[in-house]
Order: sequence, then structure tokens, then C-alpha cells
Amino acid sequence: MDVAQIEQVRRFNRTVTARVGVLHDRYLGRDRPIGEARLLWEIGERGDDVRRLRERLGLDSGYVSRLLRSLEGDGLVAVEPHPEDRRVRTVRLTEKGRAERALLDDRSDDLAGSLLQPLNATQRARLVAAMAEVELLLTAGTVTLDVVDPDHPDARHCLLAYFAELQERFDTGFDPERSLLPDAGELRPPRGLFLVARLHGEPVGCAGVKLPSGAPAEIKRMWVAPRARRLGLARRFLTELEARAARQGYDTLRLDTNKTLSAAISLYHSFGFQEVPAFNDEPYAHHWFEKPITTPTAERR
Repeated sequence: MDVAQIEQVRRFNRTVTARVGVLHDRYLGRDRPIGEARLLWEIGERGDDVRRLRERLGLDSGYVSRLLRSLEGDGLVAVEPHPEDRRVRTVRLTEKGRAERALLDDRSDDLAGSLLQPLNATQRARLVAAMAEVELLLTAGTVTLDVVDPDHPDARHCLLAYFAELQERFDTGFDPERSLLPDAGELRPPRGLFLVARLHGEPVGCAGVKLPSGAPAEIKRMWVAPRARRLGLARRFLTELEARAARQGYDTLRLDTNKTLSAAISLYHSFGFQEVPAFNDEPYAHHWFEKPITTPTAERR
């Protein structure tokens, strides 16, 4: 990585931590550090289970347990077993906790205002736009791609959401029974693989690749949840699947798509795919694409 870029990131981190008061052990003038304040806010009005909180905040279980014990000792939260699964711990705000969270919200608003107040209108707009861009890119960096079995609950969650979206978007609707869906075995090693993207532990996208013998590798069932669509996940899926196909010795990658998926079609063109004659009888496809695999690590067949 570029040394100048690393130094800029470090300067940014130092500036932000000092400006928003992270270095103080009494965050926003209250009797608790930022870790406790953030956890209190993250629990929210409806509460949550502890595992999801840990994943969302990226904290280890021991640290979260210490934070919860402190908040519980102050009477701000109640930690209880889940009514349907006593192995799962849930946490909710008490009345005192809700009052504390409301006060933290008011003080957070004041802090945000203090960051903007000294700036003129143009500077404020620039700062807010830059913050939005930084938030987007930092969020993109937290998404993981994991190989899972196509029958894994997260894989099935993504596929069902994908099919529901196609049903809404296609002029003819979408019936999985009519589509040339690969069976699960075609997306399991060594015949293929299936990736699931997770954001804070929650599935937000999927993509599979078939690796048939004597034919090009073929991407199937790529989908990204609407809330994750500005994070570059579709391009990341394509890059990862191309690299994995290359490592298996494939020199061509192909896919098909429907005419209504214009954003996907634009992505495929920008990624180096070229339109080719139909190579299957997929009833919902109007465009067929191929590209030579250009990953340097490719071992040609």
C-alpha cells in the first residue's frame, strides 16, 4: 500500500477521534466512556440479542460482556435469556436506560452541530458529502465473502429474496420451476461454489459459479440486497469468482441475464464481458455474455 495513503488515513483517524471526543473517558459529558454510550445507543428501543450486537459493532464477546455488566449495574439495561432459546442472551433498555439514551441523542446532536457551525454553507455541504462517502467506503470494507453450501440458511435467504425481486421486475414474472436453475450439487466443490456476502453478520448478497468439465465457467444467481447496492459488491463478486475459476484452470467466464436488468448489463460490459449468441435455453434470458479470464494466476487448460 502507498505510504502517503497510510499516513493520510492515520491523520484522519487522529483528527476525528480528537474532534468527536473519543479520547475522553466521559463521552458527551456523561459518566461513561464511548464504548458504553455506543452500546446503549445500538441496543435501541426494541432491544436486541447480544450476538447480533457483537457482530454489528465488531467487538469480542468478553468486551461486550464487560460493557453490559457496567450498564446493567447502573440500571440502564436488562440482560435476559431469549424466551424461545435460553442459550441466546437478549438485552433491552430499562426506563432509566431509555432516558439516558435520549439524553445522549440530544448531546450527540449538539456535537454534530458544533462540527458544522464554524463552517460556511459551502464547507458544510462538502463536509457532509465527504462524510457520506467515507461512511460508504468504510461500510464496504466490512463486508465479508464466504463460501457456503447452497442449502445454508443464509444462501437460501438470499436466493428467496432474489427470486422475489425477479418476480416483481420481470415483465413476465418469475417462476423458479421454469428457470434453468442449477441444482445444489452444481454449486458445490468441485463442480462449483456459492458465495454469500455478509454485512455485520447478516446476509446481503450471493453469487455462484458452475465449474463444469469441458465447458466455460458460468456465473449463476448473483444478487445484492438493495441496502448494500452502493458498496461495489456485484463487481467484487465477479472479481472473486473469476479468480477462483482461474485457479481451477478455466480461461472463459460466461453468464446470461434478462433485458430488464439494465444496471447488471452495464456492469458486465464495464467488466469486460462481450455479448455472444445464446449458449443455453434459459427462458428468462435475453442477453448472453462471455469474457476471457484475465486473472494473472490463471493456469490455462
